[in-house]
Amino acid sequence: MGGKKDTTGEVVTLQPTAKFSVLDAPGITQPKPVAEPAPAATTAAATPSSAKDAKDGQQGRRATAAAGPRMDDTTSTLIGTSCYDKRETNPEWLKDRISTYDKVAQRRADELKAKTPVPITVTMPDGNVMDKDKEGESYMAWKTSPYDVAATISQGLADSSIVARVTYENYVDDYDLAEDGMEGEDILEEAMEVEHDGEGDGGKSVLWDLTRPLIGNVSKLELLKFDSPEAKTVFWHSSAHVLGETLEHLYGVRLTIGPPLKQGFFYDSYMGKDAYNEGDYGPVEKEFAKIMKSKQKFDRLVVTKDEALELFSGNPFKEQIIKTKVPEGSRTTVYKCGDLIDLCRGPHLPHTGRIKAFATTRHSATNWLGDTDNDSLQRMYGITFPDKKMLKVWKENQEKAKERDHRKIAQKQELIFFHDLSPGSAFWLPHGARIYNKLCEFIKAHYWKRGFDEVVTPNIYNLDLWHKSGHALHYKDAMFCFDVEGQEWAMKPMNCPGHCLMFGNSIRSYRDLPIRFGDFGVLHRNELSGALTGLTRVRRFQQDDGHIFCREDQIEDEVAGALDFMKSVYTTFGMSYKLELSTKPKKALGDGELWDLAENALANAMNKFAGEGNWRVNPGDGAFYGPKIDIKVMDAMERVHQCATIQLDFQLPIRFDLKYNTGSKEKGKEFARPVMVHRAMLGSVERMFAVLCEHWGGKWPFWLSPRQVMIVPVHADFNEYCESVKERLHNEGFYADVDLSKEKFNKKVRSAQVDQYNFQLIVGKNELENGTVNIRTRDNQVEGEKKIDDLVAMLKELNDQYK
Repeated sequence: MGGKKDTTGEVVTLQPTAKFSVLDAPGITQPKPVAEPAPAATTAAATPSSAKDAKDGQQGRRATAAAGPRMDDTTSTLIGTSCYDKRETNPEWLKDRISTYDKVAQRRADELKAKTPVPITVTMPDGNVMDKDKEGESYMAWKTSPYDVAATISQGLADSSIVARVTYENYVDDYDLAEDGMEGEDILEEAMEVEHDGEGDGGKSVLWDLTRPLIGNVSKLELLKFDSPEAKTVFWHSSAHVLGETLEHLYGVRLTIGPPLKQGFFYDSYMGKDAYNEGDYGPVEKEFAKIMKSKQKFDRLVVTKDEALELFSGNPFKEQIIKTKVPEGSRTTVYKCGDLIDLCRGPHLPHTGRIKAFATTRHSATNWLGDTDNDSLQRMYGITFPDKKMLKVWKENQEKAKERDHRKIAQKQELIFFHDLSPGSAFWLPHGARIYNKLCEFIKAHYWKRGFDEVVTPNIYNLDLWHKSGHALHYKDAMFCFDVEGQEWAMKPMNCPGHCLMFGNSIRSYRDLPIRFGDFGVLHRNELSGALTGLTRVRRFQQDDGHIFCREDQIEDEVAGALDFMKSVYTTFGMSYKLELSTKPKKALGDGELWDLAENALANAMNKFAGEGNWRVNPGDGAFYGPKIDIKVMDAMERVHQCATIQLDFQLPIRFDLKYNTGSKEKGKEFARPVMVHRAMLGSVERMFAVLCEHWGGKWPFWLSPRQVMIVPVHADFNEYCESVKERLHNEGFYADVDLSKEKFNKKVRSAQVDQYNFQLIVGKNELENGTVNIRTRDNQVEGEKKIDDLVAMLKELNDQYK
């Protein structure tokens, strides 16, 4: 995302939030706009001059599909034309690069001789303090690695661990971050979809190669296995390097960026006018397997900027990263495995043999830095696991996912369709609209019970609103803007600023709080056409958008209420969830004491709700404007979705000069700012529709089903009675149909089951005479005969209990 400066002049990087994640798909970044000054805490509106400045050049640029880290130099040029001619197996420049690497490695080895190994201690998570190996030799800085410590405990532990998380008590005196290439931020971090398991301690806690020597006393050493999200990231990052090595061996490509993803990895390569095809998958998998079996070590090497440029001479893409992202006079790091050398902060696996199973998954074309004016690149995706059985299960789940794809189900069940005349905006057919409206009604029923007042706000606003809220600076290129009588207006991409106007429209007292607004207003975001994907990424959508304005002392209760709301919703859906508390980031805005108060309130609410130890902390992963609770829900295929969110916001109330009367007579304390809580349970209704469609595989539960009852006469003589039953059910609020076609009886029943009608009501002579129906389920279970009144009571109970 873009950046802005706070009142100290420090650049603040805005972090995307879960609630607005529709803007932030993998591979999509918002370009950095010109900075604007932060508003004064008490300023109600921008001054004319500042508003003009904001409009005259602080609008940002169109969001682009990113292929790597953002470069400061945004000039679009073709830089790769002379570096690749044709496919070449094991090109000669691989040997030249290794030769250069060996020279640099010798220089670092000479530097290491000047380091003084001193005894160190290592404390394990259980509190056990270790200082000697199995032979009784002391652990030494610059020599002992986390792998050595793990092997002291158990060789099996050492061999099954992926990476270490090290919390240093202190560094040894002769360790220097800058000398070690660790000063500053990871220059490739923006290209990565990194997941954290949230159990680090912050401070000096860092992910560390298992085989990299420790450089100080360790207050906590954690050995992470593949089930840890951070270990998966490292595993797939190392796998991306192996894929890069494979592509260099087979085709002599020029590598650009190869990041881990939330599941798997890819590598982007320049290969001129050539492109990958499915015929490349076999050779890639064969070469990848050879590298796995060779157990190549991952070696870390610190390099100067000049050394890095020498190493990657001939690769203009790596050269551009180094020139624009590595400061003069500083150092960075590269990793080597086999004859691959890659610019990378790490950490990595001990060796390639830890990877036991690999599959290429797909390929595509992209552009350098996501700019279509830049060089065309070829992207190869892959997935790896430390066990062949895991790959087999993954492939089986992929097949299930294909069958459950909401786009396939929605077409088959005639729920929605899309049209080229309005891409990214779904047309909701009658049966699809039934589900959509039921989801909204479900949330509205909760609003009624939980003290939310539903509001309706405008769809279009003068762009001045979005300058005041800060969204114009960061989101304008994802907004639909247009001219109205010489002024710029836009369709709203979110409801928050409108709700701030609502709060500020009246004089508020502390007695009025909390105020809870709910809004299902239609939102529009100008997504890239290439990023549009079914209902999971659209241009027109609605959210179960809620904002709570409360006092500081009410935060805990409001958050607890939101968590209970979330639990009720996802228990109804039959989905499990995990909670994570994302705390104050480095670039946070606002008073530190208020951050502490808010984080403590969130932690207390989560402890009361889930119990201590049943949620995790993501240190420094909060939004710049406040801490947040990330809620990750798991569907029937154990896929993770982030839909619901609870976020605290200290900044919008400042931007809109929101305040309430405290009732205090003390000078300067008559008014206070409310805390704003952003809260959504479904998130985007469209996206939740897609998630639920795949979660249930199109077998909608009765309360949400668009096809609840199909009445099937065994003969045309009973058609009139069937019509009367249908009318009764319709009047009771159920979706009922009658099959009056000339198909055979068994075909009618089967068709109703295939169409996912929850119940088939069979009507024959006995049912006509008895005033009953014979009930079957879509799974062909016979429920037996029931009176119509009893049937209605049964269906109402299913509706009321959301079953």
